[in-house]
Amino acid sequence: MAMVIEGEERIEAPVETVWQALNDPDVLKDCIPGCQELEKTSDTEFEAIVALKIGPIKAKFSGAVELTNLNPPHSYTISGEGKGGVAGFAKGGADVSLKEDGPDATILTYSAKADVGGKMAQLGSRLIQSTSKKLAGQFFSDFNTRVTGDDTEEAEAPSA
Repeated sequence: MAMVIEGEERIEAPVETVWQALNDPDVLKDCIPGCQELEKTSDTEFEAIVALKIGPIKAKFSGAVELTNLNPPHSYTISGEGKGGVAGFAKGGADVSLKEDGPDATILTYSAKADVGGKMAQLGSRLIQSTSKKLAGQFFSDFNTRVTGDDTEEAEAPSA
């Protein structure tokens, strides 16, 4: 079952800062929902272990991620495949691009394509699609917070 997820995130940081964060395994590990391990195996390859719950199915995926079509600091394609045992598999990729929005802000846009199979595909396209959109939104929101250091919800003092 294939799906497409697209989105945009405005990040209050220069393009170069955002680009560096997109290539930093520690930043990515902190932002990928359910990521337990992320190891950089080359300048363009990572190995990951991610645990997710989609509907009634809990799965631990292990897989590889590769960066291609690199155009620093403006764009790249990230693609990967993970196997989740009896839960099935997930594979896909995303085209990520960065555009300057003034000297200290960046517009990050992404267009992701994913394909799932096995037990997960039997859950139904609506559940898979909504969960995938939620996970992508959570990643980019967490990524934005990590890059900007803007965690206003926790930083605000309670009002008297």
